[in-house]
Amino acid sequence: MRSKIWAAAFLAGTMLCTPAFAQSSGASATGASGLLDQRVVKLEKEMKAVQRSVFPGGTPVQPDIVGNTGPTIPSGNAASTPIADLTSRIESLEKGLASLTGQVEQNGYRGRQADEAIKRLETRIATLEGPVSTASSDGPAATSSAAPAPATALARPVPAPAKPPVAKADPAHRAAVAAVEMPSTGDAAEDDYTYGYRLYLAKLYPEAEAKLKEFVAKYPTHKRYSYAQNLLGRAYFDEGKPALASVAFYDNYQKAPKGERAAESLTWLGQSLTKLKKPADACKVYDELQDVYGARLAPDLKAKAAKGRADAKCSA
Repeated sequence: MRSKIWAAAFLAGTMLCTPAFAQSSGASATGASGLLDQRVVKLEKEMKAVQRSVFPGGTPVQPDIVGNTGPTIPSGNAASTPIADLTSRIESLEKGLASLTGQVEQNGYRGRQADEAIKRLETRIATLEGPVSTASSDGPAATSSAAPAPATALARPVPAPAKPPVAKADPAHRAAVAAVEMPSTGDAAEDDYTYGYRLYLAKLYPEAEAKLKEFVAKYPTHKRYSYAQNLLGRAYFDEGKPALASVAFYDNYQKAPKGERAAESLTWLGQSLTKLKKPADACKVYDELQDVYGARLAPDLKAKAAKGRADAKCSA
């Protein structure tokens, strides 16, 4: 906008010079007037070019000032003073035009820099968001700003490829699964969680894991989500699969840090990493537990964390 106002002001000044020049052209200095006339015409062309750059496709801002409409009464030497004044004004306009042209070029350069910066930023955002969007698509709804957030950047454990489960078709196993009662209270979500919990208590870990995975995928915002995700990790851990357990515990903490079992999942995550012979990572987890939950930890979790730090040989 400032560039447009400058351009309008210079253009108005140019138009003011034309009447003054017309009045002085009747003076005796005809040769000087002719040279000034050429400079005025050249200046007007340059000003129009700058105007097209500043106001592409639009109407230029009209100046608020206007020239004298009355006759000009020269003072001093009538043959030289008007020409000298006009020459001075034209020189001033030429300097202003050069300054305006430089400013237009500088603005164009800054615009190109801004466009390049935006393109670089868009490329960086696309690179960062690519792998994150799919990882978080199955998580629960975003928690409130008051929810505790990770204090450090814990890395998500990456388990080894799981082997296909071996079907247990023996009659004893089928009978054990059939003996676990599926509740029917009218609350489908609560019944699904309770059934998964009962399968876990019966140490039917593959069936419990399948039911709990189904629950967390189906009810990501349910009040039992944190319970189910933590219990899924417990089932993997008790079955002797600490790598899968560590992923389940990590996801519970990251996706629902305000959940009922988020802090407990961190203690189990530390134990899983210790079993995986990653004591340094386990110590980071226990540090995270203290930083995020601190004094709010229940006594049993404090005792479990203290034992976990000792097992991992964490520094005090």
